[in-house]
Amino acid sequence: MAGTAGRAAMAMRAGHQASAGELLELVRSGRATTRGALQQATGLSRATVGQRLDRLFRAGWLREGAGGPVDSPQGGRPSITLEFDDEHAVVLAADLDTRHGRAAVVSLSGEIQAEHHGSLRIEDGPDAVLGELGRWFAELLEKAGQRADAVCGIGIAVPGPVDTDTGKVVQPPIMPGWDGYDIRGRLGRAFAEHAGIESAGGATGAGVTRSGARIPVLVDNDANLMAYGEQRTGYPDCSAFALVKVSTGIGAGMVVGGSIYRGVDGGAGDIGHIRVGADALCRCGSYGCLAAVASGGAVARRLAESGVPATSGSDVRDLLTAGHPEAMALAREAGRQVGDVLATVVTLLNPGVLMIAGDLAGTPFLTGVRELLYQRALPRSTAHLDVVTSRLGERAGLVGAGALVVEYLYAPERVEERLAALGV
Repeated sequence: MAGTAGRAAMAMRAGHQASAGELLELVRSGRATTRGALQQATGLSRATVGQRLDRLFRAGWLREGAGGPVDSPQGGRPSITLEFDDEHAVVLAADLDTRHGRAAVVSLSGEIQAEHHGSLRIEDGPDAVLGELGRWFAELLEKAGQRADAVCGIGIAVPGPVDTDTGKVVQPPIMPGWDGYDIRGRLGRAFAEHAGIESAGGATGAGVTRSGARIPVLVDNDANLMAYGEQRTGYPDCSAFALVKVSTGIGAGMVVGGSIYRGVDGGAGDIGHIRVGADALCRCGSYGCLAAVASGGAVARRLAESGVPATSGSDVRDLLTAGHPEAMALAREAGRQVGDVLATVVTLLNPGVLMIAGDLAGTPFLTGVRELLYQRALPRSTAHLDVVTSRLGERAGLVGAGALVVEYLYAPERVEERLAALGV
């Protein structure tokens, strides 16, 4: 949110008066955290700032913190700092893989309060999978000691391309039966049913709490949300961040200028289906895709062909953890194939951080990536590049999904809509 105060001041000079939502954004970003600082940043009068803040206090979204620096050069009492109240609601987050799922109750500051991980096969179809997620959510709320009406939103990461306007996956290669399915509506109804709250439709799906507030459901690609979670928590100053997830399939997420880069219709980052000249048949129906030769699923197939029991990326991960020599050799070879493709990605995007995540994200695979990446990419493209592995591990998608919901709900324009709906 760098530059928010400057934008607010520019808006004032153009005749626009900063809204309550814009004041909340200034506080949340840390750019202005006292009444005096908000006056300076926006040009609003003391009385107008007070009126705007009163609405945010009545909604329960702001609280007063400890005394800050004295606003006046003449001295006086320390000013009272303002803080975003991250305890007034919680977010539900889920991250689906091909054979398992992870769900959590997440605070507005990104802290995971309760979490569950279990078998959840994507090929069983959206109705069954999302119905089970709804049950998990209801049980997690009880475990976290939270009421259903504390939920302000739901975020879900899925292993396929997503049209974020509709929340539907579009021709997903490894999600049979999910193409065009109403994920928002089904997950909202499932949660409402298991949590014992009233169900209702809406532009972003979901049910409603007993207080009458609609619960939005946001859907995005898993690599996108992993990248978002990792960038926000570990690399907030990195203006171009790329994450490559290598599990059963291969996908990439990019955060540029603090926002997820999705392309025109959610298809950005689908590097697993770049053709690399091999003859292997991919699950998308084409031959020669990167995922067909270098994903966790591809490595598992090669291991199985040589008599090693492996059927998925998670099986390969277990073998790598155990130091299985053939698995390690194949993972390094897969890393080299991915690194060859990433040389082009790095040249195009020029990221400051390239993160490798997923089942294969260990030393053998990373070594292979670095070998080909630095060999093929121009030195100019890699001079300031850090190639790293995940910091958040299997929680990255959950953290990203939670952050996506929070940023959606507390964007200035949406704050105004929600305050009006609350009647404050």
